[in-house]
Amino acid sequence: MVNQICIAGLVQGLAEACNFAMRAGIDTDKVLGVISGGAAGSWQMQNRWKTMVEDKFEFGFAVDWMRKDLRICLEEARRNGAALPVTALVDQFYRQVQQQGGGRWDTSSLLRNLTEKD
Repeated sequence: MVNQICIAGLVQGLAEACNFAMRAGIDTDKVLGVISGGAAGSWQMQNRWKTMVEDKFEFGFAVDWMRKDLRICLEEARRNGAALPVTALVDQFYRQVQQQGGGRWDTSSLLRNLTEKD
């Protein structure tokens, strides 16, 4: 559960960073390639930013599975009194991905919530 809580917020942050860079006209290959090796680096950053900006979400851990896991986390948090506001918010963002038909897309598809509003 702890892992999924961490991943949920991290992937949303990465989606927002990719969206910002693309809309600002920043060379995503350069900026994301550089920062993935620094303080912002993570497995998700190193392995998913490129496919995210290429709008490819056919691999990895499915959104449907992530929502199941986040539901378990949120239920346990209600029982133990832990506050999980970011996790609850990202769970709703994953719900939006499911509503777009993306239940089997990988979790990096959160970017679709930001780019599909055009």
